[in-house]
Amino acid sequence: MKWTKESWRDKPIKQQPTYEDIEKLKQVEKELSKYPPLVFAGEVRNLKSKLENVCEGKAFLLQGGDCAESFAEFDGNNIRDMFKVMMQMAVVLTFAGGLPVVKIGRIAGQFAKPRSSDFEERDGVKLPSYRGDIINSIEFTPEARKADPERMLKAYNQSAATMNLLRAFAKGGMADLRKIHKWTLDFVKESPEGHRFEELADRITESLKFMEAVGITPENTPVLRETTLYTSHEALLLNYEEALTRQDSLTGDWYDCSAHMLWIGDRTRDPNEAHVEFLRGVKNPIGIKAGPSMTPEGLIELIEKLNPENEAGRLNVIVRMGADKIEKEFPKLLKAVVDTGKKVIWSIDPMHGNTIKTSSNIKTREFDKILAEVKGYFAVHESFGTFPGGVHLEMTGRDVTECIGGSYSISEKDLEKSYETHCDPRLNAKQALELSFLIADLLKQSINKNPQI
Repeated sequence: MKWTKESWRDKPIKQQPTYEDIEKLKQVEKELSKYPPLVFAGEVRNLKSKLENVCEGKAFLLQGGDCAESFAEFDGNNIRDMFKVMMQMAVVLTFAGGLPVVKIGRIAGQFAKPRSSDFEERDGVKLPSYRGDIINSIEFTPEARKADPERMLKAYNQSAATMNLLRAFAKGGMADLRKIHKWTLDFVKESPEGHRFEELADRITESLKFMEAVGITPENTPVLRETTLYTSHEALLLNYEEALTRQDSLTGDWYDCSAHMLWIGDRTRDPNEAHVEFLRGVKNPIGIKAGPSMTPEGLIELIEKLNPENEAGRLNVIVRMGADKIEKEFPKLLKAVVDTGKKVIWSIDPMHGNTIKTSSNIKTREFDKILAEVKGYFAVHESFGTFPGGVHLEMTGRDVTECIGGSYSISEKDLEKSYETHCDPRLNAKQALELSFLIADLLKQSINKNPQI
């Protein structure tokens, strides 16, 4: 079947809202299709070239950000703090592994969320489930839960403003390594992770002084003062994705210009359905969430459909098994890919498979289980002699209390102090930085044990 940006509409589709006013939906799609792209084809190609290095074991992928962005929490300070934490984590990983780190945020478009049920019931009242701010509102009222297509326009505008600020931070001085001590957020400074990062920052500052003495300065070496933070989100609401898909004037290829990288979720990865149909035709790097239900045969079928030319840097298989299943289920997938010679990046999402509910029915994640899945993931790669390409985290730069454990010892009783997520629990900045140090140690060990990678 020939691909077009509309061909997904002829396929079965899951996880989509029901819009009551179809004419209004068409008007919004038409208006959105005239808006400027949020990202550019050249930027997407640059990301793909960097992901080729990850595929070959020459770089490491750090992907992180909010579970779901919201309209209510849109704030320049929140974007700044997320940027700072990503920079800190990238420095920690680079210093340990001696590899460049490709940074991709779950940001500037992560507004839609899959749900386990189309409806939510409270006290005998049944309403459509909250599917993210791009579709409806989290308030439990009939009006708020109605799918409103105009929310796509607001999501676009917020994404554009977020992109603008991220580019300013990346190129305007905040990424300058001479300012590394200013990346630590106030509430992190006195934590064990904060002190450990300050020690690392001191070592980097000393190295910079030496480099400047021999003539290598941020002024003549832009990589010391600038960076690139790419954007990504789950390509769930295909009306929005299609409207922002453009044909590149230089190559004639099609790109989804809503983000640099897109991923397909565990619930929408059927190779014969709409989401796979749409993503197979755009040239963006694509992520595939692979949970316990993914079979080796199913993964190979998806890889062949989404990457028929077996290009390095095109596909990122994001493993999300859970701490108790990672060492049993992941080797089956890894072996199938190795045996068939498929070129993919492997990364670990240790968040989704480790979600639990407390005795008071609060959704949370245990830091120890998150770490255990990461360790299991690295152990499997070590046994195969393959490269553990990256990590995918739901996290925030804010001082939230949503995941329990970590060196700061957040308990179940602490969850109510600052539980702010619109969907799933996130690591706070302290926990994210702590995890980055632990991952850095694992990465260093992996590289030392498999120098041929």
